[in-house]
Amino acid sequence: MTEQITYAAAGVDVEAGDKAVELMKASVRRATRPEVLGGLGGFAGMFDATAIARMDRPVLATSTDGVGTKVAIAQALDIHDTIGFDLVGMVVDDIVVCGAEPLFMTDYIACGKVVPERIAAIVGGIARACEQARVALVGGETAEHPGLLDPDEYDCAGAATGVVEYADILSPDRIREGDVILGLASSGLHSNGYSLVRRVIAHAGWALDREVAEFGRTLGEELLTPTRVYAADLVDLLRDPSVVAGGGVHGLSHVTGGGLAANLARVLPQGLHARVDRATWTPPAVFATVQSLGNVPQSDIERTLNQGVGFVALVPADAVGATTAFLDARGIATWVMGQVHDADRAPIDAGHEVIHGAKGVDGGSVQLVGVHR
Repeated sequence: MTEQITYAAAGVDVEAGDKAVELMKASVRRATRPEVLGGLGGFAGMFDATAIARMDRPVLATSTDGVGTKVAIAQALDIHDTIGFDLVGMVVDDIVVCGAEPLFMTDYIACGKVVPERIAAIVGGIARACEQARVALVGGETAEHPGLLDPDEYDCAGAATGVVEYADILSPDRIREGDVILGLASSGLHSNGYSLVRRVIAHAGWALDREVAEFGRTLGEELLTPTRVYAADLVDLLRDPSVVAGGGVHGLSHVTGGGLAANLARVLPQGLHARVDRATWTPPAVFATVQSLGNVPQSDIERTLNQGVGFVALVPADAVGATTAFLDARGIATWVMGQVHDADRAPIDAGHEVIHGAKGVDGGSVQLVGVHR
């Protein structure tokens, strides 16, 4: 008799997937907004666009991203309830850069085997981060890929949509000579550069459970620190009356892959140059540790890791005080790190690289000068 081959025999457990959905329901219910229609389990997430329709000229903004190889740290430590903050931060914080308010998000998790409790932990983290960002988690998908991924392996990605009035878009033409460059502290490595970080610690022979005095905790705990999610605070900053009275925010940059200089250059218009002084801040210990362990060149570390700066705001001088006060009150350390100059008159320090544009954007230029204090 010919053997019967079932879906379960092929490695896909439909019942485990259903159990995972049941376990995540409570978390997802909290990550909502009044505009969300329907509930978990529909074929599509629905969002009432009535408020958008009342805008003068609504412009939708969208972004998609993943977590990268940071998931390998979560898997090695068997801790899965924080990786969602990395996913949400990478997606919704990109949307805020253009001045848009993120509205809703969907996620996708591919795994070698559905372990309901693990999937629920991942989605629970995504939901908590969405709740913090005031973004609705309107749907998602978990796919079991036996034979393609090992049973304990998974990867996740997400996409989000936001909206902004056309007149309020933070385009490069808002940025002016004399604008002040503010650094917003990161929570650590965030979710970029982990291929380098993992290679360095493997080369050094460091285990994830190694206690590191400079961190005040284990290496694994430091590496798994969740990405700071800035979205809700920055949306509120753009609308804050005291900030607007000082001239408002002229530009924002999310410091992700490519590092500080490259991402700042992406939002500058041609003809402007940003001069950033490293002496204005001290990167957290994890950055110096990675650089020292791997003998990583300065230029490479700055192109790979955020060096303690998760976001940059460009504001007129009259808005600096209100902006820093607002963000400090939200628990985001903020400091003046430089200024925007006319490119033809900008002071250029010999021996320091000048970055011109990045990721296909032919924008302005950026130079990091000095040394960290």
